[in-house]
Amino acid sequence: QVQLVESGGRLVQAGGSLRLSCAASGRTFSILTVGWFRQAAGKEREFVAGISRSGGATYYADSVKGRFTISRDNAKNTVYLQMNSLKTEDTAVYYCAAVVSGTSSIIYTRAGSYDYWGQGTQVTVSS
Repeated sequence: QVQLVESGGRLVQAGGSLRLSCAASGRTFSILTVGWFRQAAGKEREFVAGISRSGGATYYADSVKGRFTISRDNAKNTVYLQMNSLKTEDTAVYYCAAVVSGTSSIIYTRAGSYDYWGQGTQVTVSS
């Protein structure tokens, strides 16, 4: 089992920055591929960014490319999502997800590929 706890979400003005954290426990963190997803009110959950278990590979949704950066610190069992130049359309509940991966460079973009989910953290971007 893996437990994931997100933090860092809050109200921020458009153009501002936030850093979300996802702290993991329960399994060896370095074997987990981790992704960030978000779900806005009335919309489907969507992929935002993913990072391979080694941290050597990352992948982003087009909507956040160039603004968001995903990273991980395996010594701290934590994945981060640095969000810059925030827009009102970034408003959503952000979820961290993880799956045990046998391949060091793989990243999954489908929510169904992940076995473990956090409870989510609310990000609200005001105009």
